[in-house]
Amino acid sequence: MFQRRVGDSHRARFVTLTSVYGKHTECAIAVLSRLAEVYDDSQTKLDAREIAKARKLQAPFVAKVLTSLAHAGLVKGFRGPMGGFVLARHPRLITLRQVYDLFERTDPSLDCPFGGGSCGAGDPCPLHDVLVQVQRDIDRCLETNFDCFRIAYQELGHRAAEIPRIPQAGPRTAFRARNRGPSKRP
Repeated sequence: MFQRRVGDSHRARFVTLTSVYGKHTECAIAVLSRLAEVYDDSQTKLDAREIAKARKLQAPFVAKVLTSLAHAGLVKGFRGPMGGFVLARHPRLITLRQVYDLFERTDPSLDCPFGGGSCGAGDPCPLHDVLVQVQRDIDRCLETNFDCFRIAYQELGHRAAEIPRIPQAGPRTAFRARNRGPSKRP
């Protein structure tokens, strides 16, 4: 979600700032963005399996996050054969900040993250201004609402792009020295 451009070529890479939020928040953003994409004033309902498949997530984890989102009043759940989940209100009225605050612990202190608490109380450290700007950028991003997903999907016809994944390592192989016969140690 939060990305920073690295490189100046036309094929610049984006580095995700994963330390900004955890897996629950990431999943909740994925869930709400999918529900925002199909938002039609609560007519279209999606169950956890449908959302999980669309976002390539584990269905039990999505179900758990949906329960938390329902308790927070961000989604409504309906039981039965025509059941599923919908956004509790228009996507423009739900922000990333609401999701972030639901799942993340916030630290309102102004202490320098590099220790001692001296930066916030005295002369700032060399990274102070950079860190303050990063926090402002994050705060501005968190004010984004989910209507951008509805607009992109319904009005602009955008669909999820396949993101190339880093190849996973194959099974580990144990290497052992060949047995060369009995040891000739004294």
